[in-house]
Amino acid sequence: MVGAAYYVGTVDGELAVHLAVSSLNKGKSVEARACRLVTMPEWQGAGVGFRFLNEIRAMQERGDANARLAGRKTTTIFHTSHPQLCQALRRDKRWRQLSATMFGTNKKKSAATIAKAGGAAAGYGGHLRAVQGFRFYGQKGFDG
Repeated sequence: MVGAAYYVGTVDGELAVHLAVSSLNKGKSVEARACRLVTMPEWQGAGVGFRFLNEIRAMQERGDANARLAGRKTTTIFHTSHPQLCQALRRDKRWRQLSATMFGTNKKKSAATIAKAGGAAAGYGGHLRAVQGFRFYGQKGFDG
């Protein structure tokens, strides 16, 4: 992601996981947008990626994760297409699922917008990948 902060996790000095986080400005509020969580094959299924995501999320919540946000405490949103990670996020009561796109989108709408702005007539989307979105609310934000 352009302008993202990248976090790398190791286990006993061995690369295990990485995550990109950028800020998502929505009016006066700012959220941390985490994506591209990648866990090395030898660590997949051990819960390392989920724990790493939650540690970076905790840093965002404390306000000590991203110098560009100048100590601002932010909540975290996260999108993934990994079925087991989606299940883990749904099981964790601190995370709430916000969205689910279970099939690809049509490129024509984005291509028209890009062309109208003077860009090349190429669009994005259209892939056949299920993407699910989550937001961290913590214990205070969970309503049962």
